[in-house]
Amino acid sequence: MKNLEDLEKKINSELTTKINKTEIKHNHIYLETDKDDLIDICLFLKTNNDTKFRQLIDITVVDYPERSQRFEIVYLFLSHEFNQRIVIKYSISENEVIPSLTSIFPSANWMEREVFDMYGVSFKDHPDLRRILTDYGFEGHPLRKDFPLTGHTEVRYSEDEKKVISEPVKLEQNFRNFDYESPWEGTKYIKDKIESNDKKN
Repeated sequence: MKNLEDLEKKINSELTTKINKTEIKHNHIYLETDKDDLIDICLFLKTNNDTKFRQLIDITVVDYPERSQRFEIVYLFLSHEFNQRIVIKYSISENEVIPSLTSIFPSANWMEREVFDMYGVSFKDHPDLRRILTDYGFEGHPLRKDFPLTGHTEVRYSEDEKKVISEPVKLEQNFRNFDYESPWEGTKYIKDKIESNDKKN
């Protein structure tokens, strides 16, 4: 469909019970649903001649740790033929398993693995759900808001063992000295050195 308003009406009329809310914003259609209706909506959007959303652009997650339904799952689709975009969203709690889109959009495979790796969200019927960005044995999920900025472990080369080792993070601050002076005026140890040189001369 050439017109976003007409497209919104078409989607609402065809998928009445499966859609909680629709909105046109930033030249996109935003659609809110429940996880159980995702597959039916995606099949309709991909196969219907008035929509033709045949490319899955991305799958991502927004983390709201303070909410009972912690994660908001976001899907972005593109219709090349009509040059239109649609964003589908729904919320889930922390340990919920959500449907995989790999049977409809094969490109969802790696996107879902990335979401699993970074946020710990599991997908039902995914053909190969394992980490994709972090290393073997990695603890936690780096894009969750409660993940420590330093991580849990650090990797370094050990001269004694002659190999790369992984160990708990140690934040050494023994040798740090904060003088809070302006770098343009020079720090205390530099000023002292300049003064002593001036006295010698």
